[in-house]
Amino acid sequence: MSKRWNNAITDVPGIKVGHATDEKALTGCTVVLCEEGAVGGVDQRGGAPGTRETDSMQPMHLAQEAHAVILAGGSAFGLEAATGVVRYLEEQGVGFDVQVATVPIVPAAILFDLGFGDPSVRPDAAMGYAACQAAHDGPVTEGNVGAGTGATVGKIMGIRQAMKAGLGTASVDLGEGLIVGAIVAVNAFGDVVDPQTGQIMAGARALDGSGFADTLAVMKSLVGKTIEFAGPRDTVIGVVATNARLNKEEANKVAQMAHDGLARVVRPAHTMLDGDTIFALATGSSKPTLEADVNTVGAYAAEVMAEAIVRAIKAAEGVAGLPAWRDLKEKG
Repeated sequence: MSKRWNNAITDVPGIKVGHATDEKALTGCTVVLCEEGAVGGVDQRGGAPGTRETDSMQPMHLAQEAHAVILAGGSAFGLEAATGVVRYLEEQGVGFDVQVATVPIVPAAILFDLGFGDPSVRPDAAMGYAACQAAHDGPVTEGNVGAGTGATVGKIMGIRQAMKAGLGTASVDLGEGLIVGAIVAVNAFGDVVDPQTGQIMAGARALDGSGFADTLAVMKSLVGKTIEFAGPRDTVIGVVATNARLNKEEANKVAQMAHDGLARVVRPAHTMLDGDTIFALATGSSKPTLEADVNTVGAYAAEVMAEAIVRAIKAAEGVAGLPAWRDLKEKG
């Protein structure tokens, strides 16, 4: 019996996803497990990143594979969640064999959600461990869950005029057994637009309640004026995965190309206030005869990244006074 199609990153063989969510504090983390190892890459384009183990994903570094990626809220504090993932994987005997120990390679990226929920509660090692325990290769819960629990978008006019976003995932079967998937937590400074129409789906809301303020239009109106934005409190963090056989250079290229999908639907993207970071994982479990061209994998990584971001917006639910896309849609 063939595996059910989830339209999720878990459609990629060898990939599992688990969430840990604190609905009261509005924060959480999401782990992408690849326990058999996956060639990793990363491309970091925002000006305010919070990351761990990204150097090991670059070419010219010893480690060739990652064993998990953790996405978390909590700003820099949330990087502690990776410690729980490392502990879980060590207990499973998963990691890089250094003879005296097995060391799991776990890159991580965080987003800032401290200004939305309870800033004293952040994802920690226990939450990272719990996310691993919850991980599976089935359908992935989207919206206000895991790293997307406290995610918001459209913050040029402050959090009160922002909108609720969340976590989304998507995948595509390219034929001959080749699959590309993505998962992303959307916490952007800018707006999220429909890639088909260019219309804003979620973002900064006008002060007079007349609709969207349009972040780009607001930025244009501030040209020539002295203005201080709210600081580095935004980011889109995600993972793209494929069962293609890629080397580290190719995996990094796929991560780079996946940012094209981010830029199609987040406007503006990659600002100095965002920490936009995308990881790539190649499990290499495709057919021995399958030709997996890196250009094709990268092109579709951008497609599924854009779709996953849109799904994150559609799945989000309004909370703590901030509306979500579905709330505005219901109002017409």
